Amino acid sequence: MSLGFFALLDDIAMLMDDISTMAKSATKNTAAILGDDLAVNAAKASNFSASRELPVIWKITKGSFLNKIILIPLIMALNYYYPKVVIYLLIGGAIYLAYEGTHALWNYIFPHSKEEKEEKKLSEDEKVKSAILTDFILSIEIVLISLNSVREADFITQVIVVTLIAFGATIGVYGLVALLVKIDDFGLFIAKDENKNSFQYKFGMFLVKLLPIIIRILGVVGTFAMLYVAGEIFLHYIHTFEEIFHSIPTYMAALIVSILVGGVVMIVVYLFSLIKGLFKTPLA
Repeated sequence: MSLGFFALLDDIAMLMDDISTMAKSATKNTAAILGDDLAVNAAKASNFSASRELPVIWKITKGSFLNKIILIPLIMALNYYYPKVVIYLLIGGAIYLAYEGTHALWNYIFPHSKEEKEEKKLSEDEKVKSAILTDFILSIEIVLISLNSVREADFITQVIVVTLIAFGATIGVYGLVALLVKIDDFGLFIAKDENKNSFQYKFGMFLVKLLPIIIRILGVVGTFAMLYVAGEIFLHYIHTFEEIFHSIPTYMAALIVSILVGGVVMIVVYLFSLIKGLFKTPLA
């Protein structure tokens, strides 16, 4: 009896060790999405008044948990019964990431404030819905990429690792967002009633100015990370790309392929919007 019990404990220990190793690998592979998720949500949450920042983040967090509850069993079931479908979804997700990354690069080079003005016109509930929809799309990528990292593992291990990564992502991202959006408030608090020449005042003002800089850095890093992850998926699953770019370093090939794919999608989206606009224009 005791031998059987210790054998069970040994099996559990081995399983936990496997899960820990695979979870680290999956976390590394999803880091790009998490970085972008963090930048996007920090930017969205910082647009609210100080009194509404944390309540809004909590609303989005609950929506994110619901997204994971819906997506994990759905994608796990698809992977179990139709594994090829998951690969197509992964490539489709990579196309979306390439488009988002290339679009962000375009906006860095040719900035415009039209989208920001439209965002500010939205009500709180509309902004929350928009953030939850963005989270849903990014959650699909997180689940797919983490699942792809443990594709060779048994089903139970896959479920545990994907669940840990997905829910850990929500807790980690929105926990950090909550801290980030309060940096400026904390800066104002410690600078309050202080002499303008004092270290405490200067440090407080530094924290106030730090938030937009952090969001900007996260956005840039997240953009290139998204492009790299998308490019790696293209190189791995579409062998034509691998054959064309085999002579250059992988990271450069991944970025080039991703920007090319993203550029094509941007052109298609632009042409579609033009055609849509023609149908909306009343005939003279």
